[in-house]
Amino acid sequence: MANQVDPATIGGTASRGAAAQGQVMAGPDASAHVDQRGHAAVAHPANAAIGPYPSFHGRRISWIAVCVVTAGFLISGLSLIFGHHGPTWWLFWTGAGVAVLGVLMTIVTNTFQDWY
Repeated sequence: MANQVDPATIGGTASRGAAAQGQVMAGPDASAHVDQRGHAAVAHPANAAIGPYPSFHGRRISWIAVCVVTAGFLISGLSLIFGHHGPTWWLFWTGAGVAVLGVLMTIVTNTFQDWY
């Protein structure tokens, strides 16, 4: 998997020194340009419609929804383990409700369309 934080991961490599001088080294079928900050953006013509990838994927609301689901599962799982005389059922069902709420959040916010 490519390191998506680097500016030159799509179609070739570019050195920062060459990018600062306006020169870009790229693969044989790649097109490249240098942006205002001196970073080289390299892209294959086939990938040109996709555009440069962001360094981190997903929207903030999607990550919050996933965290809510994870918290619900943790609450439910820990309630089964740390009960004094067996499972703490009210805490289990509370955690299950939190997990269901998180799943509903992922559906409403269309989280599954966030991957690239």
